[in-house]
Amino acid sequence: MNMAATQGIEEQLRLAKRKVAALAVAQAIQGSVAPVSISLGGLAGYQLLADDKSFATLPVTGFNLGTACGAALIAILSRMIGRKYSFMAGAVLGGCGGTLAAIALMRQSFWLFALALMLIGIASGFNQKIRFAAADVSPSFYKPKAISWILVGGIVSAVLGPQIAIWLKDALPTVPFAGAYMALIPLCAIVFVLFAFLQLPDMRKHEPGTAAPRPLSEIVKTQRFVTGMICGISTYALMTFMMTGAPLAMVYGCGISTELSTLGIQWHVLAMFGPSFFTGMLIIRFGAEKVVAMGLVILMGCALVAHAGIALWNFWGALILLGVGWNFGFIGATSIVASSYRPEEADKVQGFHDIVLFGFVAMSSFLSGKVYFAFGWSVMTFVIWPVTGLCLILLALQVRKAARRTI
Repeated sequence: MNMAATQGIEEQLRLAKRKVAALAVAQAIQGSVAPVSISLGGLAGYQLLADDKSFATLPVTGFNLGTACGAALIAILSRMIGRKYSFMAGAVLGGCGGTLAAIALMRQSFWLFALALMLIGIASGFNQKIRFAAADVSPSFYKPKAISWILVGGIVSAVLGPQIAIWLKDALPTVPFAGAYMALIPLCAIVFVLFAFLQLPDMRKHEPGTAAPRPLSEIVKTQRFVTGMICGISTYALMTFMMTGAPLAMVYGCGISTELSTLGIQWHVLAMFGPSFFTGMLIIRFGAEKVVAMGLVILMGCALVAHAGIALWNFWGALILLGVGWNFGFIGATSIVASSYRPEEADKVQGFHDIVLFGFVAMSSFLSGKVYFAFGWSVMTFVIWPVTGLCLILLALQVRKAARRTI
């Protein structure tokens, strides 16, 4: 490789790192809305309900359903107005959702609160595309690290979100939890300004001389895409299922304080994003499939610890393992999916992927409350085993197929 080509690659990498850093900051700030919504959503829902408490997690389901809708909406908007302005629109929606949630709590309206969390979830769906945006601004060899660095921004979210919930949940003494949701307004305003100054490539253009984009139906039938999507869905849905039910099990099932429950969620979110410092390097070194498999095995460890007892350390230990397993599984699965399409196919494939992903995530959060109140915490922990087993089989088939191609 000549010097000019080397310098060109170095310049491309330098620009990619700068944009990935800015995207990671945006992810860190706006990502804080998820811990606030999830750690307080079920508790606030429980408080707002009069009789049937099994619907307590419905607002969190609204958040996750909104995330699925947001994934679809940003895919459409990105084709119409570009990614930059789509991300700015998502920040506006997040601020509006925080305002509506506070109003709903002041009016003691359960269904308005669920609608507000759905609006916040739509903004979160926009935010989920940041990981793909980071991959798309990066050269192929840097994509796994770019995705990891975006999730590193989640470490800030892991600290900021739960602390907002703890510090501000009683900021309005007569309206529990409202202060925490009002805090989302300035956070989303900062993200809006950040994207206003960030330049992102236009993914709508089809470069001359390249093959025409494949139909979506063709791409989603490839074994690589299917394996990546199912592993990503399973990892994320299991994480949401357990994380949504854990605060209910701790506070209302075992009498653990809200503060300790929220700190457990904070440790969990830290575990979700902390390994991102090295997950990308592990993927480059060992391959995405092996890293996903490692995450699935860690999720099995989560099930063992959770099933062992209902002491505080069981909940916290299980939540930490749940976070680490999600990190390896989801980053690895995202890397597999990101390698299954070409740049000009990105928006439609990413949109389809995240619609399906967060549709299952929304279902898992809804079933979390239902399963907990009907069968208890121990049954929830059992669900992990068959799901992770299926994913390990799919990964083995994918690795076997890749090995045959190299022979």
